[in-house]
Amino acid sequence: MQREITVPFHDGFTWARLTEPTEPTGKAPLFVLHGGPGMAHNYVANLDALSELTGRTVVHYDQIGCGKSSHHPDAPSSQWVPQLFVDEFHNLREALGFGEYHVLGQSWGGMLGAEIAVRQPAGLKSLEICNSPASMELWLAGAARLRSELPEDARQALDRHEADGTLDHPDYVEATRVFYERHVCRVTPMPQDFVDSEQQMLADPTVYFTMNGPNEFHVVGTGRDWTIIDRLPRVAVPTLVVAGEFDEATPETWEPFVTHIPGARSHVFAGASHCTHLEMPDAFRAVIADFLAPLP
Repeated sequence: MQREITVPFHDGFTWARLTEPTEPTGKAPLFVLHGGPGMAHNYVANLDALSELTGRTVVHYDQIGCGKSSHHPDAPSSQWVPQLFVDEFHNLREALGFGEYHVLGQSWGGMLGAEIAVRQPAGLKSLEICNSPASMELWLAGAARLRSELPEDARQALDRHEADGTLDHPDYVEATRVFYERHVCRVTPMPQDFVDSEQQMLADPTVYFTMNGPNEFHVVGTGRDWTIIDRLPRVAVPTLVVAGEFDEATPETWEPFVTHIPGARSHVFAGASHCTHLEMPDAFRAVIADFLAPLP
């Protein structure tokens, strides 16, 4: 069973959808944090199947500024910082009445999940970090390496149009597609859920462009200097880190989570890239369900 709600937040609102199992176990719910920032929940919507697999309520929501939540295209860039989204998460959680909970974040969502966890909030029972970097410096270094392995014509198009500022040129768009098909989602054509998230972001790119930049590997936004590495030892809950073999979140970007979070476990999906949950949905959900199984 699913139900949708909106919860007031600051001068806007957060939209959320709850998927409830047919046979509830009474275990703490799982919150799914989407990426971007600003990519909305659509592309991670298939994780609602974890509700039946785990007997838990699964909560999807669109972070403020995108999707079905309120949009704020005229907000100052200084508004779009991690603390805003940490506050939004707890505002939603408290409105739903969940005192105990698990957090799964994909890409930027995993970065946000880590930001939530290092604050050691009461009631957090586990953290699942999926396809996420621990710092943008490492992300940019990994992206540069992956770019260097692209076909020469794609590399030249990316470099030329970034230097010229002509990021809407067809050659640049095509070169970006080559990168995405290798390292973002290896399913062709792109799954409709991914397309839906991308299209809503392009319709209002405020959050994505402000915090990230024009695409996944040309990061020039306010979040380009973000890091959480020095704070990771504060995470005090069971943590699972997952990634794909060909992920744009390269091993050097997520390894600090495993190294610095006490007891953290990792799992790499062979043959997958950044959107592992779309490329290998059953295997991905099975790994998450297995990790959650012994937890309250």
